[in-house]
Amino acid sequence: MGNEWTLGEKKNSLKKEKEFAVIVGLITPGTTVEQNSEYLDELEFLALTAGAVTKKRFVQKLSHPDKRYFVGKGKMEEIREYVEMNEDINMVIFDDDLNGKQVSILEEEMKVKIIDRSSLILDIFANRAQTAQAKTQVELAQMQYMLPRLRGLWTHLERQKGGIGMRGPGEKEIETDRRIVNDKITLLKAKLNKIDVQNSTRRKNRGSVIRVALVGYTNVGKSTLMNILSKSEVFAENKLFATLDTTVRKVVLGTMPFLLSDTVGFIRKLPHHLIESFKSTLDEVREADVILHVVDIAHPQYEDHIASVTRTLKDLDALTKPTLMVYNKIDLYREKYFDAYLEEQTKEEILGELKENLVNNYDHEAIFVSAIKKENISELRGLIKIKVEEQYAVRYPYQTKTW
Repeated sequence: MGNEWTLGEKKNSLKKEKEFAVIVGLITPGTTVEQNSEYLDELEFLALTAGAVTKKRFVQKLSHPDKRYFVGKGKMEEIREYVEMNEDINMVIFDDDLNGKQVSILEEEMKVKIIDRSSLILDIFANRAQTAQAKTQVELAQMQYMLPRLRGLWTHLERQKGGIGMRGPGEKEIETDRRIVNDKITLLKAKLNKIDVQNSTRRKNRGSVIRVALVGYTNVGKSTLMNILSKSEVFAENKLFATLDTTVRKVVLGTMPFLLSDTVGFIRKLPHHLIESFKSTLDEVREADVILHVVDIAHPQYEDHIASVTRTLKDLDALTKPTLMVYNKIDLYREKYFDAYLEEQTKEEILGELKENLVNNYDHEAIFVSAIKKENISELRGLIKIKVEEQYAVRYPYQTKTW
């Protein structure tokens, strides 16, 4: 397999042979052991989504990342020894961004691919991009990621075997000339602006129809809900970033129509250049009249997920829009936290208290659903209908409606 980062040539599929990795995280001041464990759980899921199986985790407490090895020298040697003893391991994945110098030094020491969280996410995005807009956004993000790492990339890419972290849109042969990369970034931004204008025109042509946007952390079940509410087939699977391109469907509740959009999922530690590149994709959220914030209530860190999504909505100036909190996977919540011998009435009382606390904490109406088991879906449709009717009355008060 080739040894270059093939920017511009999207691979049709992940590498067929399975890849094996170890993941590395730091516990720095301000980060707890529990938070670090959650971050590494997510990193492991990202690796699995990209096609790699994680064999071991390495964690170290440091006041700040080491300038040469990211971890301490002793921990680096421990990781190197483990990699040498397990010949099937062909990459080490770090939970934070590395600079070009660190990548070069670590690859020289360990003789395997060195991947950081940003390059792993970019790899997934490169594989999932389908439309011209998504491909251009990924290409721009990869160029912006590569720009400060040109020197390091040149040396370490000469030895790569391809696979995870080594594919994606862009030029076929690596150019270390900063000017060429900057020119490419300028061209990609111009191309995205042109696509944005086309998309803006398309949105304006939709007429006076209320728009509802599904938002939420990645892998919370937005696409599954989209399929149920719109009775369509939107790609959904139990992997991170299953949806990359925004999907819009017309939905009719009774006789009342509205447009429902499913957007890319959010995630903690999402690379800044990736957020910037995908701002245009999130225009559906910015221009929506109603937000459906989907949450995986069964996830132990769902509150952190809500906080991550809230920060992104704030960046998009969408925080004050009418919002309905949809707490999905309530069936898994019961399985995880309810004793099998607990009486049904007690379960309902506990859920009632939980719902009251969630409404008080987040100041939005809430509903518990299970998209997979279609639990409380008719109630969800009823709440959405009320929200949409309210927006029609506010935004288009002089139009005659028959519903």
